[in-house]
Order: sequence, then C-alpha cells, then structure tokens
Amino acid sequence: MNFNEIIKVAWKSIASNKSRSILTMLGVIIGVAAVIVMMGVSAGTEATIAESIEGLGSNLMFIQSAMMRMGPGQQGGSSGGLVMDDVTAIQEQVNGVAGVSVDQATSGTIKYDDTSLEEISIVGTTADFLTVRALELGDGRFLTEQDYDRTSKVVVLGSTVAEELFGEEDPIGQSITAESVKLTVVGVLEEKGLVSGVNYDEQIYVPISLVFEKFMPSQFARMMGDSVRLIYVSVDEAYEMEDVMLQVELLLLNRHDLTSDEADFTITTQDDIIETQESTTESFRMLLGWVAGVSLIVGGIGIMNIMLVSVTEHTREIGLRQALGARPVDIQVQFLTEALMLSLVGGLLGVLFGVGGAWLFSELGGMRTVVVSYSIILSFTSAALVGIFFGYIPARKAAQLDPIVALRHD
Repeated sequence: MNFNEIIKVAWKSIASNKSRSILTMLGVIIGVAAVIVMMGVSAGTEATIAESIEGLGSNLMFIQSAMMRMGPGQQGGSSGGLVMDDVTAIQEQVNGVAGVSVDQATSGTIKYDDTSLEEISIVGTTADFLTVRALELGDGRFLTEQDYDRTSKVVVLGSTVAEELFGEEDPIGQSITAESVKLTVVGVLEEKGLVSGVNYDEQIYVPISLVFEKFMPSQFARMMGDSVRLIYVSVDEAYEMEDVMLQVELLLLNRHDLTSDEADFTITTQDDIIETQESTTESFRMLLGWVAGVSLIVGGIGIMNIMLVSVTEHTREIGLRQALGARPVDIQVQFLTEALMLSLVGGLLGVLFGVGGAWLFSELGGMRTVVVSYSIILSFTSAALVGIFFGYIPARKAAQLDPIVALRHD
C-alpha cells in the first residue's frame, strides 16, 4: 500500500465518524489553543513591563536610598541615605552623566479663577527632569537651577492640567493656586500619556525645594529635610554604563564615608530591572505552558482510546487485508497515520482558535497579548508528537492481530 492510499484510507475512517473524530480532537484543540493564549498573555505582560520601564527615559540608572538621612535638629544625627547634595555632586563630578534628576511628589487642589482640580499630583523636581524622563516641552520653559536655589514659586503644567484649567487661553504667565501657594505658570509639557502607571499629563511640576518647604504632607516629612528616596541618572550613550556606575558608587561611598559593605544606597539600571522581570515572567510562562500541555496529554489519551475502539471495530477488515497480503507494518502505518491526522487537524484548528482567542482576550479582557511564533510551532509540534505517541499502542495492537482470529471476529 503506497503512501497516498494510506492517507485516503485514514481520512475516510476519520470522515466516516465525524462527531467522534471532532470530540477526539477536542482535547488537542483546547491544549494547542491554551498554550498559544497563555504564552501570549505572558509575553504581552513582559512586553508591557519592558516598555513601561524604557518609557521612564533612556539609558537610566536608579540610585535608591537604603536608609534615610535624619533632618537637622533630630536626635541621633545622620543615619545615612541620599540627600540633595548628592544629586549636585553626581552631576558635577561624574563623567558620562547626561542628566540627574530627583522628584518628591505630593497631591493637592489647584485652582485658576473658578476652575478647581482636586487630588492633582504636585511633583517637586530639578532642571534635568525633562532629559532624564524623555519628556518634551510644549510651550514656555522648564524649571532651572535658579528656581531650585531660590525656591521660586513657578510651575510647569502637564498638558491635560493646562487644558482643563485654561482651555484655549494661553497659560504662560498666568497664576494658579496650589493648596495655599500662589504659583506662576512658566511652561507646559507636550503630551506624554501613561507610563508605568503614571500619567505625566495630569501632574504639575515645581522646584523640589518648594515642595520641601511648602508642600510636605506631614511634620515627619518636613523633619526629613532634603533627604531623597531615589535619584535618576541618565547616562550619555557615548559612555559605558558600568564605568559610570562605578564612578557614582565610589563618589557616594566617599561622600558618605562608607565602605562598599556599608553602602546606604543601591544602584540598578533599566536592564537589571527588565532582566529581573523577564526572569519572573519566563518562569510564569513556562508554568502556564506546562499547565496547558496537560490538555494536550488528555487529548492524546482520547486519541489512543478512540484508536483502540477503531482497531476493535475493524478487526475483520484487518484480518482480511492480512489474508490478502498486507504486512503487519502496513497495518501499523495505517492506524498510526490515522492517529497522526487526528492530532494534526486538531492542532491546526487549535492554532486558529489560539490566535483568535489571544486577540479576543486582548480586545475584551483589557490585558495585552503578544502571539509569539515559537508558541505556535511548539504547540503544533507537540500535537503531532502526541498523535504519534498515543497512536503507537493501538497501531501496534492492530499489527499484531492474528489474521485467522481476526477473520473469525464478529
């Protein structure tokens, strides 16, 4: 029996029992679709996290305070941590730094004429904020070093805040009130949107010295003085990140009079955070893949069960074919081909349902999905292997039937 004839016989057997064949393939269809959808959700989550981190700015280094420095006049004196002077030192003494920024956020009500906006984020920051965070100025100017030094009562508005307060009116030079502090608008940012859960368009920006002085939300915060939790450093692309990190580390250790084992700060990069997130999501993706793979195994068991039934149903036919000269290997190949075709057709339908399901999940579920090509290849190949593995036992049983006994079978 040639290969084409084997395919025709196998397909005829599948088509003659359509309902049973579809139910047999259902496990494979669900398994393949589940692998594609679950891995798509994981890959989408990973891509979203990476884009969010990269959206903070380019070539960033994060310096985080391990302990906070006590404010002037507090008992116990200094207990370590980062302060505003560290920001200035990094900017002036480290080669390869494109910008250094720090921010301190609070919230409050802002007003202009009869318009009032509540719970608006008031961000105290420094002159390099735009460079570090990859933001663009839409109109006017941004904050300057002089604004910080003089604790100037000036403000830069996010695009949404500017539109809600002023509409079509030019905001530059106008005065708004933030809580009880009167501020002069000196600039408006270009639209940025939502990045890492922060909507830059719905914030206002003032000198951080003004936040320390006027907007600290509690007495405890005021006592912390000029301590900062996190410093953002944008590294010039012409310099190696590792070299700049080493310079920053040595500078801060020297300024704080500490050894590397006693460091009261930690330094990480965007790549470090992305790699950590990728490692976590990769483990999660593998777990989801294995869970979805269970459906494939269940589908394979269904294929084996149906093929065993098919062998029983075709016992007299098998005996007749053997009597007419068919070799055991011909019988085995026929039933193995039938099992493989069931799994391949199920796998193909599973791919279609998986890609479509991933799209629907993204559209209706509000969670980003990214269908990765290797998930399609992996799931379809797994379906084929399942068909071969679970189809082998019924095919071997059919090949080992005694032709005389088979011919006598009712």
